[in-house]
Amino acid sequence: MRPAYSPGSMTCLLAIAPSSYHYHHARLAIDKYAGVRVRVAEAFAASKGRYGYRRIKAMLRTGVSEKAVRRIMAEDGLVAHAPKRRRYSSYEGETTPAPDNLVNREFTAERPNEKWLTDISEIKARDGKVYLSPMIDCHDGKIVAYTAGFSPNAELANRMLVKAAETLPEGVKPLVHSDRGCHYRWPGWLDLMERYGLTRSMSAKGCSPDNAAAEGFFGRMKTESVYPEHWEKRTRDEVLIPGW
Repeated sequence: MRPAYSPGSMTCLLAIAPSSYHYHHARLAIDKYAGVRVRVAEAFAASKGRYGYRRIKAMLRTGVSEKAVRRIMAEDGLVAHAPKRRRYSSYEGETTPAPDNLVNREFTAERPNEKWLTDISEIKARDGKVYLSPMIDCHDGKIVAYTAGFSPNAELANRMLVKAAETLPEGVKPLVHSDRGCHYRWPGWLDLMERYGLTRSMSAKGCSPDNAAAEGFFGRMKTESVYPEHWEKRTRDEVLIPGW
């Protein structure tokens, strides 16, 4: 009879205590989120089990709170699983002087091409590994440019930097932040940074939170695309799609 009649008006009309209504309502075990529960399950299935409660909430576009979505998913056993992998590391020691950490964990930017992040991550294939090197804009998370190959060498990183720098408007020179990987300390990278007038910034040694936004991108990419699609069962040539 809602919304014409509220529980309060009905209990008054029937001359019963509101507590009696709530008591019997609870005994009936009526699920006020029954409709939402179905939509949550459908959204979780559509994501192939990859999304957590925050992204499911964003997909629903309803007034239901994140807390309610989290509780529904927990009650229904909808848990996004991602196998743990040993992270690829390119650190080879302090080969050249490292610049200061100018980003200082502030992974936001007021405008495009103000602050860029980069890193390299490995993707396991059936017959080896593929390495991905992107450039990420802190303004909106856009992938400015990326390269991929069978070896995490200087050419992979340098080629990506050239592709990213060539997209810049005249006079725009972003800050480029990275970890202390050897790719960002070799002469080729340093020469390109100087050629395009870009400013270097580096994380502290062995401190992954200093480049957390780049780490987060790789985590989401693998959770949503790599692991569920079982790229480890594909060949490197199949993983290395044309254009990478």
